[in-house]
Amino acid sequence: MPQSLSFLSGQLNEWRQAGTYQRLRILESESAAMSRFDGKEVINLASNNYLGLTTHPKLREAALEAVRRYGVGSGAVRTISGTMKLHMELEERIAAFKNVEASVVFQSGFAANAGTVSAILSPEDHIVSDELNHASIIDGCRLSRAKIHVFPHKDVAAAERILTELDSAPGHKLLISDGVFSMDGDIARLPGLADAAVRHGAIMMVDDAHSSGVLGRNGRGTIDHFGLHGKVDIQVGTLSKAIGVLGGYVCGSRDLIEFLYHRARPFLFSTSHPPAVAAACLAAFDVLEQEPERIDALWANTRYFKQGLAQAGFRTGESETPITPVLTGEARLAHELSRKLFENGVLATGIAFPTVAKDKARVRTIVTATHTRAELDRALEVFRAVGKEMGLVR
Repeated sequence: MPQSLSFLSGQLNEWRQAGTYQRLRILESESAAMSRFDGKEVINLASNNYLGLTTHPKLREAALEAVRRYGVGSGAVRTISGTMKLHMELEERIAAFKNVEASVVFQSGFAANAGTVSAILSPEDHIVSDELNHASIIDGCRLSRAKIHVFPHKDVAAAERILTELDSAPGHKLLISDGVFSMDGDIARLPGLADAAVRHGAIMMVDDAHSSGVLGRNGRGTIDHFGLHGKVDIQVGTLSKAIGVLGGYVCGSRDLIEFLYHRARPFLFSTSHPPAVAAACLAAFDVLEQEPERIDALWANTRYFKQGLAQAGFRTGESETPITPVLTGEARLAHELSRKLFENGVLATGIAFPTVAKDKARVRTIVTATHTRAELDRALEVFRAVGKEMGLVR
């Protein structure tokens, strides 16, 4: 390594000594309930593949047919020559699914959040943001150069106090929250936030990445779950989790989407989705409508697994969704638990600072609709055995 970058080696060595260094595990099979990582068959509790759509035959066939018909790439960014009919069909389908005027697809959920916030706001504006919002929201807020006001997690009263203080301030106000929080699995108190936004004339924005395909009718997300249609100005979702493919999207008014076509930098400066991706995403929305039993299976597995962890004595925080953290506190313990689980055939990733607070390290688990009861029983058995060995449970 060049001498100018030697400080990076020092930091890496510190992480190794602290037991928090992470090596990427290599997926050698389909992303499924049982997967092969680093040459080992394991129960996969580390995937966002909530509904098992990564391997759904309808998505496979749609992708293959798109490759045969259109090739493997679009050839350009959307604003030059890279807008394909498939992209427009996908955006129209998402808008109809989410009950809004229009939508725009981005290359990732991260790009959707960061690109939207930074596009619509300027330095004279204000952002009121939950302290546990996703990193893509935080980065978008910073890129906008707007004034950022952070409220305690899910504290609607605190958010409204900030908005009240800003009533006489110049500029636009944006109130923004995750719908489901990705590390804790709890659901935002969106009805109270949406009402506060209306009272104070603020833009209401929700990142629904981890509730799309999980909450609401046929997986329409937290806005549908709470019956907030018409009260949320900007909805962000993902095509990379329950949808099973790749990308993100923003939903809202036609003018919002047209504005993002012109000013959202990730949209303007990134090549559009390959035809196979767009076609597979379209097929995924068909599956959401036609196979609601997948969501039922997801929630049945979620309830079963949560109950098993609780009976074993693990702390799982305030989770209300398939995202269920197993809290350890110390980063070293989280990574050691993850390593021992893997050795015994269960993949669940240790997560520590800076992703979560320094004293809030955990192993994050996510069950899917396609896990069998036998697989969940085996995973719980491993958790109990390893937890006892490490002194995490009795």
